[in-house]
Amino acid sequence: MIRVLIVDDSATARHSLREILESSPRVEVVGLAADAYIARDMIVELKPDVICLDVEMPRMDGVTFLQKLMLHYPTPVVMVSSLTRSSAKVTLDALEAGAVDYVAKPHSHIYDGKEEIREELIQKVINASYARVQKKIPQTRSKMNVMSLAETTHKVIAIGSSTGGTEALKVVLGGLPKNAPAVLVVQHMPQSFLESFASRLNQMCAVDVKVASKGEFIQTGTVYIAQGGKHMVLRRSGANYFIEIGLGQKVSGHCPSVDVLFNSVSKVAGSNAIGVILTGMGSDGAKGMKHMHESGAKTIAQSEESCVVFGMPKEAIKCGAVDKVVPLSEISQEIVNLLKSE
Repeated sequence: MIRVLIVDDSATARHSLREILESSPRVEVVGLAADAYIARDMIVELKPDVICLDVEMPRMDGVTFLQKLMLHYPTPVVMVSSLTRSSAKVTLDALEAGAVDYVAKPHSHIYDGKEEIREELIQKVINASYARVQKKIPQTRSKMNVMSLAETTHKVIAIGSSTGGTEALKVVLGGLPKNAPAVLVVQHMPQSFLESFASRLNQMCAVDVKVASKGEFIQTGTVYIAQGGKHMVLRRSGANYFIEIGLGQKVSGHCPSVDVLFNSVSKVAGSNAIGVILTGMGSDGAKGMKHMHESGAKTIAQSEESCVVFGMPKEAIKCGAVDKVVPLSEISQEIVNLLKSE
């Protein structure tokens, strides 16, 4: 049984979340707290496996509480946030502070939308129970000479990530030089969070970071993040690569899917590609990376000890899709090494 503490200032939300979670035979709600101060005492007493934490609370907001929690009593946390622009920013702050994952409330009153989030909430709580809660990863910005790589439009880097990936991507992308080849990223994330996420990455990376647009030709030194709820694939027109985006059924449980991106890269870029699979629950990306590997691409998986959840890299390694397993802090340098060796 996964023992869960729910922290939310709304009594209705607390009881709705409890009802949702206790519909799973794997989850036991051991406590309900109306604010961070009550939660602090309950955590010490009850020692929950996972905490469901509201973003906006009186007396102490969810991010401040999370920062203190990770300093004194590290515990897997799933944030529960509304879908507003301001809440998206705060949720990203929470992931930066150490939250494992988040669930977006579909309505201001969670009771009205509890059936919409039931499956997602239960699965993310289960996923969080497996998470390796780590201290905040230091952000790094590339100190490499911008001329250390020959500029080329033939190379392309494809990256897939999920649970824990928002922070992992900061480390990997933050370590790339400004003239790195174009990077295509699938990070499992709602559309409402993507603009804030891309903007945040853009501010701290040497490369430019944006949400991908349909039909645009990819450029050196630019990172393209897949839109939420739509698959992203790589296409070719003559000597140039461009991005295609479209609706579709979930693949490997997700839309956008890492497998869909990797499969397209294997067909279009072949040995000119580098594939990277980062932290995440499940197996999305493993089959696609296998296809990339078979097409001659170089492939990298994040190491177990540096993952929040080792699921996606583990499955890629298991199926023989990975050339090299690398700690998170060394992945950007490994990418540069591969580009230099060409």
